[in-house]
Amino acid sequence: MGNPQTIWYNHQKQLVETIDQRKLPFQNLIIEIGTLEEAGDAISEMVVRGAPLIGVTAAYGMYLAARNYSGNDFQAEMKLAAEKLKSTRPTAVNLAFAVDEALSVISDHISVSENVEKLFDYAENLKHREIDFSKNIGLHGLKIIQEISETKNGEPVQIQTHCNAGRLACVELGTATAPIYLAHEAGIPVHVWVDETRPRNQGARLTAWELGDAGIPHTIIPDNTGGHLMQHNMVDMVIVGSDRTTLNGDVANKIGTYLKALAASDNGIPFYVALPSTSIDWNLNDGLLEIPIEQRDGREVSMMEGLLDGEVHEFMIFPEKSAVANYGFDVTPARLVTGLITERGVCKSTREGILNLFPEKMNL
Repeated sequence: MGNPQTIWYNHQKQLVETIDQRKLPFQNLIIEIGTLEEAGDAISEMVVRGAPLIGVTAAYGMYLAARNYSGNDFQAEMKLAAEKLKSTRPTAVNLAFAVDEALSVISDHISVSENVEKLFDYAENLKHREIDFSKNIGLHGLKIIQEISETKNGEPVQIQTHCNAGRLACVELGTATAPIYLAHEAGIPVHVWVDETRPRNQGARLTAWELGDAGIPHTIIPDNTGGHLMQHNMVDMVIVGSDRTTLNGDVANKIGTYLKALAASDNGIPFYVALPSTSIDWNLNDGLLEIPIEQRDGREVSMMEGLLDGEVHEFMIFPEKSAVANYGFDVTPARLVTGLITERGVCKSTREGILNLFPEKMNL
């Protein structure tokens, strides 16, 4: 595996660098981010995606906004920068969390240069916090895979994923893939069913690329194959990530997650959601009513990229005049979730379960 991190600060260039996820798996291209605008564009254009990585990118964006500041009202400028970043993608709660936490470290009682330094430290600390969260999520989820493996008589644990909740969506290891990576490293045989995840094919393009890079056995399947596999006892567990989870345990994730959860429930297959606490929205209780669902450009549905004669081309795949609806996420009700795998452990997808792990949030 190459550089295990998906975002980093290049001290020599004094720029943030990240993998352009729009180009994978055809090109492994590194792009540079040096301004607030470039950070916002990277988020909105999905150069970076995945709730934890969006949050870290936004934190670096706040630092870059401060570093490039040349006005007369630093606080006002930073609040404006925060609003610009928050407007880029509405569903992933990590974005607003990171921006608000970045604002909280700014002080009127120190110089602008000192504030710039504090914002850089915050972005770096958030990145390392997310790395630690992924490692702990991996360790807690590993126990689940180990328990299933003990019943398999040496056969691989069959795991189904949806979209990409790996290191590309985070910084290292990922959320849903972290237990898979650790199981593979521990010598536990695993096989991953990777659904393509239309639109943008983030499973087929990103998760498959990651797993292949790590040498983990996997098979790409069309989105609608998941239920069939479950009906024929070909799936032992489903594990997905989350862009926002409410305090009552409802989970917003890439569109199509709800259908996987329904199929898993109908076939008695455990359905786990792996997420850091930074993806929990402590202020929301009803996911269906309260989580904003991003609607994206219809071209993501009507167009598809592919290789032709060694070159990447974009192709229209259905009638040009047909209307397109492109909802980026759906909400899986808490009742369909077997458990939440967090950095502090595994809990039931209920208010009580979540607060048992995070008692300090009890009085929010």
